[in-house]
Amino acid sequence: MTVTTATSAGHGDQPNEDFVGAAAGTLVVVDGAGIRGAEHLCQHGVAWYAATLGAEILNRLQRPSPGDLRDALGKAIQAVTASHITTCSVADPSSPQASVAVVREASNQMEYLVLGDAYVVVEAASPLVITDAREIAVREAATQRLSTLTPGTPEHDEERRRAIETLRSQRNHPGGYWIAKDDPRAAREAVAGSIDLRPDQCVAVLSNGAARLVEPYRVLGWQGLFDMLEAGTPDAVLQRLRAEEERITTEPDDASVAYLRRPR
Repeated sequence: MTVTTATSAGHGDQPNEDFVGAAAGTLVVVDGAGIRGAEHLCQHGVAWYAATLGAEILNRLQRPSPGDLRDALGKAIQAVTASHITTCSVADPSSPQASVAVVREASNQMEYLVLGDAYVVVEAASPLVITDAREIAVREAATQRLSTLTPGTPEHDEERRRAIETLRSQRNHPGGYWIAKDDPRAAREAVAGSIDLRPDQCVAVLSNGAARLVEPYRVLGWQGLFDMLEAGTPDAVLQRLRAEEERITTEPDDASVAYLRRPR
């Protein structure tokens, strides 16, 4: 088994708000998020939150009797919250938060967890794609009218404000969507399970930014993504992503890939 990882900041003049890490058959990708103009809520920032949460998850999964992935994530959220609850407004809806994807491989079985719009993809004749569609569905519904309005106009600004309020009201709320933030109970809502793996089967873990090559750009299919990872590296995937973002003139996003390659 070999593991390779890569991460790339969407903007060279801003911190990378993704985290990617691996240890002993465990892969973790954390995609940090925050609201522009809300930086005063946390003196540490989104990049710190993502990196600290990712390191906590990895650390807990290397301990004896670590429990299941939901338990490890919940305790990691609790630890990070405790580390800055006295200095930052951790409960504010706009304070740092993150999507999380984790896989843990043991023998011929793999456990997985996804909270938010990250991805775990398992190589197969028809690749198995595991994500948490709730956040995507809420975001698309909340921002649907924005695409019909001209940026910079009062109508667009008001609709954007309304969309943000809608997202805030649905975050970590029954019937809405769940994300890692200040409440460890969100971990119990993660999409989680386990699957059997063939000896030669491979797994990719991606942040939402890296998955853009497949969804929504459709430059590659999921099998095409695995072909690129097999022929090159996660770095090659991110280079292709940046080229496509430039070609279609879209705003870049932080992007991260972790790739677990089992012996063929």
